[in-house]
Amino acid sequence: MNEAYEFLKECKTYYLATVEGDQPRVRPFGTVNVFEDKLYIQTGKTKNVSHQIEENSKVELCGFKDGDWIRVSGNLVRDDRVEAKKAMLDNYPELRNMYDENDDNTEVLYFENMSATIYGFTHAPKEL
Repeated sequence: MNEAYEFLKECKTYYLATVEGDQPRVRPFGTVNVFEDKLYIQTGKTKNVSHQIEENSKVELCGFKDGDWIRVSGNLVRDDRVEAKKAMLDNYPELRNMYDENDDNTEVLYFENMSATIYGFTHAPKEL
């Protein structure tokens, strides 16, 4: 999990895939954090992505750097604790102009049943 975190942190931007009915939806994300030994992402509860995850928590993300890419799959679980939100926002203080750990919009989610693999054009896949 820590290797997946470091890879995503270095990517800066990764792409999260959800589904809406039978339509895949993919969008760029940039937040990632480890809190209590779980990999977390962050969004806003009013966004379509939040509603999609609420309907179907199964997601996959992909990030690319230096000719390698990572795919992380699993279910996202909402964590409404202020401590988890604060930990994320402390790592991304630039988001504090839009989010606050005490508002009703900030949402942090952690991966459950997570699998992660790093791929490359010049090496075999590496399961994390």
